[in-house]
Amino acid sequence: MARPYELRESRNPIAARLAGARTLTDRLFGLVRPEALLERPIPERHRLIFYLGHLEAFDRNLLARGGPCPELDRLFAFGIDPVDGELPHEPASAWPREPEVRAYCAATRSAIDQCLSTSDIEERGKEGNELLNMAIEHRLMHAETLAYALHRLPLELKLAQLEPMPSRMAWSGPSMSEVPSGVATLGLPRDGRFGWDNEFEAHQVEVPGFRIGAFKVTNGEFLDFVHAGGYETASLWDPGNWEWLRRSGRGHPSFWRLDHSGWVFRGMFRERPLAMEEPVWLSQAEASAYAAWKGMRLPTEAEWHRAACGAPDGSEREYPWGNEPPTIAHGNFDSYRWDPTPVGSHPEGRSAFGAYDLLGNGWEWTSTPFAPFAGFKANGQYPGYSADFFDGRHFVLKGGSPRTDAVLLRRSFRNWFQPHYPYLYAGFRLVQP
Repeated sequence: MARPYELRESRNPIAARLAGARTLTDRLFGLVRPEALLERPIPERHRLIFYLGHLEAFDRNLLARGGPCPELDRLFAFGIDPVDGELPHEPASAWPREPEVRAYCAATRSAIDQCLSTSDIEERGKEGNELLNMAIEHRLMHAETLAYALHRLPLELKLAQLEPMPSRMAWSGPSMSEVPSGVATLGLPRDGRFGWDNEFEAHQVEVPGFRIGAFKVTNGEFLDFVHAGGYETASLWDPGNWEWLRRSGRGHPSFWRLDHSGWVFRGMFRERPLAMEEPVWLSQAEASAYAAWKGMRLPTEAEWHRAACGAPDGSEREYPWGNEPPTIAHGNFDSYRWDPTPVGSHPEGRSAFGAYDLLGNGWEWTSTPFAPFAGFKANGQYPGYSADFFDGRHFVLKGGSPRTDAVLLRRSFRNWFQPHYPYLYAGFRLVQP
């Protein structure tokens, strides 16, 4: 494939960022043993080889339309998000072989780089920069969703990496933070900053006072729910979630496994004893059932914003800790680690209202269905990016995970998934009115 840093000399610094994003995804694919590219570690998603081609096909369709392989451009154009239990069933033989896909990727990168080197994108001004930002952030988002898939790949099909040793010391303090009534500003103004279509328009929401968990719910806390029979108690689950639970046969979070020695955490490169002080990662359905068991609920998107970015004096911040850009001191994000750390491990990232880990260490489920803000306009270059999911069957997540790039930690960014999707790095915290 093309050299990862070959765009560093571009006059457009955004094009250099594309090179860095390529490096990140190249390294992810470098973890996969060649025989595993036709595996489907998440049943609801395509085989891994699709994503090898998809990232380049998306960039070509944005930045250098037309090429010698239109059939592969179409094959790799769009991913899938099946609902209602539908799963893809095509055989591995339906996909091109790895050499063909890698040749396609190399040719596609070459075409894109030629377009960038001749300044075609730069000459298109604001539109060109928006296209480059879309290509970069799309790739960064897929770097995270690809990590979810690789997490499910059997350990023997991955090339293990070492990561920094996590601190085993969790921060202690009040379990709930008081958030007085006030205004939360959601979304982005149309002032020239890049954002995806669902981030616009900026608007204010009056939020009544509430109490929110100072920390994400931990494995140890959720284990109490498991031991109390939470997965067998229909009254804690809404009917649709209960039907999903019965159909799936699920009895614990998908990142857990019970063996002869007890509960273990299924990490990216090794299994280890379940750390009780780390956040539990699970589906929204499971989080909602736990909240019902505790007599509480999940926060709304506006409540999360108020707790994360508000301040007692009525001002609002760009990030929970203030307005300075994110660093590794503020949280577990930006691909520094693969797995979670104990809750409260980054006190420098604490919000003005005393809530920890609002960015990093796992996305946070909200109770808010993914829907457009007033003034929504679909992006003409990617009209289905958001609109295809305004269906009442996806819910907003806020925050970030260990594999979320720092650029996606902006306060307006909105993630979304189906409530029964158990594979992402997502936890939750509780709210009391």
